[in-house]
Amino acid sequence: MASETASPEAKFPLPSVSEWKKIVAEYQKSSLPRAIWQMVNTIAPYIFLWYLMYLSMAVSWWLVVPLAALAGALLVRAFIIFHDCGHGSFFKSQRANDITGFITGVLTFTPYYHWRWEHSLHHASTGDLDRRGVGDIWTMTVQEYIESSPWKRFTYKMERNPFILFVIAPLFLFLIVQRFPKSKADVRERNSVWFMNLAIAGMVLGLGWIFGPLNYLFIQLIVTAVAGALGIWMFYIQHQFEDAYWEKHEEWDYTAAALQGSSFYKLPRILQWFSGNIGYHHVHHLSSRIPNYNLERCHNSHPVFQMVKPITVRVSLKSLVLRLWDEQHQKLVGYRHMREVRRQQAQARTKQAGSNEEPAAKKN
Repeated sequence: MASETASPEAKFPLPSVSEWKKIVAEYQKSSLPRAIWQMVNTIAPYIFLWYLMYLSMAVSWWLVVPLAALAGALLVRAFIIFHDCGHGSFFKSQRANDITGFITGVLTFTPYYHWRWEHSLHHASTGDLDRRGVGDIWTMTVQEYIESSPWKRFTYKMERNPFILFVIAPLFLFLIVQRFPKSKADVRERNSVWFMNLAIAGMVLGLGWIFGPLNYLFIQLIVTAVAGALGIWMFYIQHQFEDAYWEKHEEWDYTAAALQGSSFYKLPRILQWFSGNIGYHHVHHLSSRIPNYNLERCHNSHPVFQMVKPITVRVSLKSLVLRLWDEQHQKLVGYRHMREVRRQQAQARTKQAGSNEEPAAKKN
C-alpha cells in the first residue's frame, strides 16, 4: 500500500499522496481542442503516408520503404492516443475515449478493452517485486537468477536479448499474442479481442485489395516492425534503468514507484513529438489521468518533478547491459555483477565449510 509520507530511505524527498494530488489536479483536465488537434496531426498524416506509398509503388520501392518507416514512427504517436483513451484521459467523454481507443486500436493491432485491463494491472504493480509478470519486461533479481535452473537462465537471456526484445518480440506481440485473450480476462475484455480481430481483418482485406495482398503485407510488416521496436524500446527504458525502483510488496510505495521507478526520458523535441510526450513517464505513473498533451506542463509546474534525474538518449543506451535487480545495492545490474556476486558466495561457502571441518579435525 502506498503511504502518506515519504520513506526515510527515499532517493529524494517524496510528497505525500494528498500533496501530489493537489499538484496534478489542474493537469488532469482534458482539453477537447488539444485532443482533436492531436488526432488531426497524427491520424491524418498517417493516412496520407499510406496514400503516398500507394502512389510510390508505381515509381520505386526505394520510396515506399522510408515512407513505411515514417508511418511506423507516426503509429507510435497514435498508440499514445490509444493509451490515453485507455486511461480515460484523452477526452473528457468516456464514450469519445472508447470510440477513439477502438479506432486507434485497429491501426495498432491492439484490442482496446483487453489492453486497458492489462495495463491497469501494470500501473497498480510496477516496481513491486511480488507482483511482477503483468504488462512488464521480465525482470529477475540477482539471487533469483543465481538459484535458477540452466534452462530458465537461458530463457531469460534470450528474452532480454536486444534482437529478440526489439525485433522479434514486437512483431510476435502485436501480430499474434494480441489476437488471443488471456484466460483471466472478463467477458468484455475477451470479446474486445474477437471484435478487434474482425475489424483488423476488414482493414487487412480492404488494404490488401487496394495495394495487392503481397504489397500490403510487406508494407504493413515494415510499419508494424518500426512502430513495435520503437514502442517496446520506450516501454523498456521507462522502467529499466540503473537507479530504478523495486521493493517487496510490504515495503512497496506507489509514489516512490512513480517518481523513482518510472523514468524521465529527456528526448529531442522531434522524438518527444513522435512519442507523444510519454518520456515524462514519472508524471504519467503518478497520475494516469493526465493526458499526454499536459505531461510536460505538469512536469515544469513543480520542483518535485525537477528532482527526477533525466535520462538522455546516450545514457539510455547503457541500460541495454542492465539485466538483473540487485536487492542489496538497490539498482539494476549486468551479468558481470551477477557473476561477481556468485563468485563471492562460492568463496563464502568454501570458507564456511573449511571452518566447520577444522573443529571436527581437532576433535579427532
